[in-house]
Amino acid sequence: MRALPTITKNLLIINVLVFLATIVAQSYGIDLTRYLGLHFFLADDFNIVQLITYMFMHGGFAHIFFNMFAVWMFGRILEQVWGPKRFLFYYLVCGIGAGIIQEAVQYIHYESVLSAYDSVNTGYSVIPMKEYLNMMTTVGASGAIYAILLAFGMLFPNQPMFIFPLPFPIKAKYFVIGYALIELYSGFANNPGDNVAHFAHLGGMVFGFILIMYWRKTNNGNGHYYN
Repeated sequence: MRALPTITKNLLIINVLVFLATIVAQSYGIDLTRYLGLHFFLADDFNIVQLITYMFMHGGFAHIFFNMFAVWMFGRILEQVWGPKRFLFYYLVCGIGAGIIQEAVQYIHYESVLSAYDSVNTGYSVIPMKEYLNMMTTVGASGAIYAILLAFGMLFPNQPMFIFPLPFPIKAKYFVIGYALIELYSGFANNPGDNVAHFAHLGGMVFGFILIMYWRKTNNGNGHYYN
């Protein structure tokens, strides 16, 4: 931890502490997701602060492990290049942007499918629409993580990366493009059993791209490509 830049280290610590607090709270019958997860903005449980707090909530060990692994692997490099203030700004703005895109996608789904009904059949029971809207909750740092991946690919486009199970390295720019295409396909595939917020991932990348291009256009530091 000592070798890690300040923001990267603190992001890892805060996420792990919140994850552990979630587990402890559950043992006392308290669901922190109800308060800190990002609810659909038409739901009673929605709070604007959730656009920030949802980034520090995770749905399980694998979820937080892979997200924090990406923060450790790529975030520390970006922080060293950009400095702590810019890296934190980028992380938070992209995470918030991902949440906004997720809200927009949920609203489109609500208007096109749900708004005509007073209740919803979940497959287990029929519940009132009001209760169902409170169940539309998003958690995780993945939107910000995908923005970090995008930034790494844009700053170091030709950096070779070894991706399991490929037996050969691929350039970072192709790695990022491939991830974006997978998320785009998965988002439109609309698999009923898929509880992943694919458009939130893409939203983080979109906001990240806009920020990086703006910084390059204004020549406001690190507006270069790196190898």
